[in-house]
Amino acid sequence: MTDTRRRVKVYTLNEDRQWDDRGTGHVSSGYVERLKGMSLLVRAESDGSLLLESKINPNTAYQKQQDTLIVWSEAENYDLALSFQEKAGCDEIWEKICQVQGKDPSVDITQDLVDESEEERFDDMSSPGLELPSCELSRLEEIAELVASSLPSPLRREKLALALENEGYIKKLLELFHVCEDLENIEGLHHLYEIIKGIFLLNRTALFEVMFSEECIMDVIGCLEYDPALSQPRKHREFLTKTAKFKEVIPISDPELKQKIHQTYRVQYIQDMVLPTPSVFEENMLSTLHSFIFFNKVEIVGMLQEDEKFLTDLFAQLTDEATDEEKRQELVNFLKEFCAFSQTLQPQNRDAFFKTLSNMGILPALEVILGMDDTQVRSAATDIFSYLVEYNPSMVREFVMQEAQQNDDDILLINLIIEHMICDTDPELGGAVQLMGLLRTLVDPENMLATANKTEKTEFLGFFYKHCMHVLTAPLLANTTEDKPSKASLNIYIHIYIHRHIYIKSTKYPRMKGTISGRTSYDLIIDLNYCEDDFQTAQLLALVLELLTFCVEHHTYHIKNYIINKDILRRVLVLMASKHAFLALCALRFKRKIIGLKDEFYNRYIMKSFLFEPVVKAFLNNGSRYNLMNSAIIEMFEFIRVEDIKSLTAHVIENYWKALEDVDYVQTFKGLKLRFEQQRERQDNPKLDSMRSILRNHRYRRDARTLEDEEEMWFNTDEDDMEDGEAVVSPSDKNKNDDDIMDPISKFMERKKLKESEEKEVLLKTNLSGRQSPSFKLSLSSGTKTNLTSQSSATNLPGSPGSPGSPGSPGSPGSVPKNTSQTAAITTKGGLVGLVDYPDDDDDDDEDEEKEDALPLSKKAKFDS
Repeated sequence: MTDTRRRVKVYTLNEDRQWDDRGTGHVSSGYVERLKGMSLLVRAESDGSLLLESKINPNTAYQKQQDTLIVWSEAENYDLALSFQEKAGCDEIWEKICQVQGKDPSVDITQDLVDESEEERFDDMSSPGLELPSCELSRLEEIAELVASSLPSPLRREKLALALENEGYIKKLLELFHVCEDLENIEGLHHLYEIIKGIFLLNRTALFEVMFSEECIMDVIGCLEYDPALSQPRKHREFLTKTAKFKEVIPISDPELKQKIHQTYRVQYIQDMVLPTPSVFEENMLSTLHSFIFFNKVEIVGMLQEDEKFLTDLFAQLTDEATDEEKRQELVNFLKEFCAFSQTLQPQNRDAFFKTLSNMGILPALEVILGMDDTQVRSAATDIFSYLVEYNPSMVREFVMQEAQQNDDDILLINLIIEHMICDTDPELGGAVQLMGLLRTLVDPENMLATANKTEKTEFLGFFYKHCMHVLTAPLLANTTEDKPSKASLNIYIHIYIHRHIYIKSTKYPRMKGTISGRTSYDLIIDLNYCEDDFQTAQLLALVLELLTFCVEHHTYHIKNYIINKDILRRVLVLMASKHAFLALCALRFKRKIIGLKDEFYNRYIMKSFLFEPVVKAFLNNGSRYNLMNSAIIEMFEFIRVEDIKSLTAHVIENYWKALEDVDYVQTFKGLKLRFEQQRERQDNPKLDSMRSILRNHRYRRDARTLEDEEEMWFNTDEDDMEDGEAVVSPSDKNKNDDDIMDPISKFMERKKLKESEEKEVLLKTNLSGRQSPSFKLSLSSGTKTNLTSQSSATNLPGSPGSPGSPGSPGSPGSVPKNTSQTAAITTKGGLVGLVDYPDDDDDDDEDEEKEDALPLSKKAKFDS
C-alpha cells in the first residue's frame, strides 16, 4: 500500500505572483553527492521522475503553515511550496529541515529574516476566497481599506481580483459613482478614486476588459478625476468628449476597427494623463496595462493592413496634385502614426506590413511629399522614411537604383534627402542630423546583401558615387573655393538649389510655376540668407565631413577614386583655418582616417599635393596652447612615427623639419627625424643594400655563428624596410644602358648640388623661425614660386637647377628630361644632396611613378622659401 504520509504537491510561484501546480509525488530527504548536502527529493507518483531536488541550505528561511504546508525561497524570484496530504508527513520533513539548520522543530519559521509583508505572501493557500463587503455608499471606506490592505500580498491580490471579477463588482461601484456625483458626495468620490486606482494595481486583464469597455470606460475616467490630493477635480471627460476630436482622414467602414481605435486612445490617455505617476514599487504592477495597449495597437495595424480599399485611397490622395495642403498634412500624419504602430508587430508581421506599404507605392509617394514646401509635412515624411530605412535599407536602395534609370539626378529620392539635409534652416540642424544618420545607414556596407547573382555593395556604391556624391559634397566644395572658408560660396549654392528646385516643381506641378507656396524665389532666398549664419554653416560642413569620414573607413575603391580625382582632401584641409575649432578638428579627423589606412595611393596623393602644409600651419598658429587641436595633430605625427610610414616620414622631415625642430615638449618630431635618418642611412649604404639583395634572392643555412655588423643590422630591420631596400637595387637588366648613361650625370649633380643646398639652408633658417612666431605663414602660392626662381637664378651657380646651362639640369619645372625623371629624384638632407630612388610595388610602374615623384621638386623648393 502506498505511503500517503509522504504524498505532496509541488508548487512554484510564477512571474505573475501566482502559484503553479508542478505535480504530485512522494517526498524524502537524504544526502545528495552532487549538491554536497542533505536535500529534499520529490519523485512523481505517475512515473517516478524527479519533480524536485532542493538542497537544505543552513541560511534559507523555511516556513510551516496550517500544519500541512512548507514554503521557502530557492532564489530571489523563485519560491517553492510543498503541500502535504497528511500532517504527520509534514512534521517528519519539518524535523529533518530543523535538524540540518540546528533549529527547534516547535518553531513555525526557521530564520527571522522575513518581514511582515513577506510573511503575508505565505498565507494559507487552501483558505476560502475573499468575501467582499456589500456594495453600498456607507461601506465605501471599508471597501477602500480592503483593497489597500490586499495590494502588498500576491495571494490576497489574487483573491481580491477573483472576487471582483466573479461578482460583477466593478459595475456596481460605477453605479455608486453616479449616485455620489448626483449627491455631490465628495468623501464618497474620494473613496471611489482610491478603490479604482487600487483595482488598476491588481494588474488583471479580465478586470481591464470590463473597465475599458464602451459602457464603463468614461465612468472609470470620471472616478479618477476626484484625487483627494487635489483641491479641485480634473476635467478629463470634458477633454475627451469636447476637445479631442476623432478625424477620419480616410473614412473607416469597419465599426469594430473604429471602436478599437477609440478604446486605445482613451486607455493611452488614462496611462499617460489620468493615473498618477507610479512609484518604484508600483511600476511592475501596471505591466498588464502596457500589454493591453500594445496588443490593441497590433490589432489596429492588422485590420488596417487587410483593408486594401483604405490603403489605396490613402496613397492616391497623398500623391494627387489636387489634394489641398491641410488634407495632405493630415494624411501624412496618419501614415506616420500608422508606421509608428507597426513597431509593436512581431518580426514576421512587420515584414508583411512593410511589404504591403511597398507594394502600395510608399517610396514614390514619399518622393512627392518630400518635394513639398510645407515644413511640417516634410518632417513627418522624414520620420516615415526613417522607419523604412531602419527596417529594410535594401528595399530603399533597390528603389533609388531603379529610379535612376528613369529620372534625372536632381529628382532622385536620395538626392532630395541630401538636399533637405544641406538646406535645413533649423539653427540646431535637428533635421539635418537625423537625415545624415539615415544616409549613413544607406551607405553602410555592413547591412548590404551579397547573393550569388549580385553584390549590393558594388551596385549601390557605384550608383551613389555617380549620381549622389556630388550633391553631398557641393556645400563643401562651394565653401572652400578660396584659401579660407567662404560663407558666400555656400549662399551661392543655396541660391542655385532653390532655383533648380523651383524648376523641378514646375515640371511636376505646372500651377506652381515660378513660386513656392505663393512666394517668389527671391523672397525665399532672402529668408534663407537671413536664417543661415557662419556657425550653422560650420555645423553643416561638420556633418558632411562626418559622413565622408565614415565613407573613407568603410568604402575602399569608390571613395579613394573620388577623393583623389576631385582633390577632396585639399579642399577639406582649407577648413583647418576655420575659426570654429570643431570644424577644424573634423577636417583633421578626416585626414587622420585616411593616413590610418596606410594606403600608398593616398600617401602619394598627400605628398604630391603637399597636404601636410595646412596641418603644420594650424599647429604653428595654435602656438603653445595645450588643447585638443595640439594633441590631435601630435597624435597624427606620432602615428606616422610608430607605424613607420616611410614615405610620409621622409616627406614631413624633408619639407617641414625646419618648422618643427624646435618642438621639444614631445619627442614625436625628433623621433620622426631619427626614423628618417635611419632610413637614409640604410639607403645610402650600398654594402647593406647588396647584402639585403643577396638575402632576399638566395636561400641559405643559418649557422650558430656570430653575425657580422651589417648582417645584424639587416636582421634588425622589419619586412617593410627590407622591401624598401630592395627597390634601391636596379630592377632589371633592360634598364642597364640608361643607368650607364645617367651614372656620370648623377655624380656630377651630386658634387654640384652641395653648394646650392647650403645656400638653401641659409634661406630656410632665415624664413622658418619655428613655433615662437604664431604668425608664421607657410605658402605654396604661385608668387612664391616666382620669387624662389629669381633668387635661385641670381646666384649663378654652375650646377644650380635654375641655371639653364647646367648639364643634366632641367631647363624649367615643366620640361624635365625624360631620362632624368626615370632615374632618380633629388632630396635634401641638411646640407647634402644625394640621389634617392623612390621604391614602388611593381617594376612595370617605375617609369610612370618616378616621373610623378620628379615633378614636385619645384613645390618642395617653394615651401623652403
